[in-house]
Amino acid sequence: MKNRILAALGVLVSVALLAWVLKDVSLTDLWQQARNASLGLIVASALTSTVMFALRVVRWRLILEPDRGGRIAAGPLWHSITIGFLANNVLPFRAGELIRGLCVNRLAPVKLSAALSSLVVERLFDGIAIIVLLFVGLLTAGLPVSAEVAGIRVTALATRLSLFLAVILLACAVMLAWPGLAHRLIRTVIPNRALAERAENLFVGIRAGLSSLASPVRILAVLFWSVLMWAINGVSFYLGYLAFGIPVGLGGALLQQSVLAVGIAAPSSPGYVGVFEGAIKAVLALFGVESSKAVAFALTYHISTFIPLAILGGWSLFRTGMSLQSAREAARER
Repeated sequence: MKNRILAALGVLVSVALLAWVLKDVSLTDLWQQARNASLGLIVASALTSTVMFALRVVRWRLILEPDRGGRIAAGPLWHSITIGFLANNVLPFRAGELIRGLCVNRLAPVKLSAALSSLVVERLFDGIAIIVLLFVGLLTAGLPVSAEVAGIRVTALATRLSLFLAVILLACAVMLAWPGLAHRLIRTVIPNRALAERAENLFVGIRAGLSSLASPVRILAVLFWSVLMWAINGVSFYLGYLAFGIPVGLGGALLQQSVLAVGIAAPSSPGYVGVFEGAIKAVLALFGVESSKAVAFALTYHISTFIPLAILGGWSLFRTGMSLQSAREAARER
């Protein structure tokens, strides 16, 4: 019943956001904007976004190898990533994350506990990279000093984000150095027992994953690949802007990407339908981009970046002999 309620809530959020996205545009205008866009740049944008999956293989290997005690082949990591992200786009509740851990556990000599804790660490480094690039985007996007995001001036938001990043890094250090103190703080700050237990489980996963990195050099390497990965994805947004003649630079693309990454954390239907387009429209409105062009870009980018993922994920399913249905059932058992 709980899952059904959450699924219904996600669909409602998607429908509401889609209604807002499409309320002041016509299908004729959308089609015309899409027809006038550069097909070559759209393809380049989609392929650039797809490069992220190759970089994820490099980063995931860095996180997993210390626990494994030896080198992990790239093939199982690649197949697990493409299957997992395909599942995220077609199944509810972000099932692809757990499915990715189950896949690498079956395809490579990696313990399931290590695989799952590595995914928690990935999310941590993703968050740090996104905040760093959001900070860069806010400073380089060319927004007026008086511009506001969610009612907060850009300059004030940049300051708050830098402080937030410092707090995250300090928290990571505390988790590694004083786990007992971290557990006590969680129980003190979160009075609800169930929520406290979830927070403690999350903490244990992060600490286990960070501990497996073993050295500051490896941690910095994971951070480097995380920032590079998201920076390249920001370039894919910029290429999409060029395809539609949207006068927003790379800084704006980095800002767009970071807001979108936060937005898709909200409940929605599979594939982040509605949330994806709503976040893009809202950010481009800050730059004065007309709604029809912004929405046409959002829909085209969403579809064009999903196509390579569908092809790669489908190929990985075929090569490994796995299926999304069996993986989903295994994830439910876990």
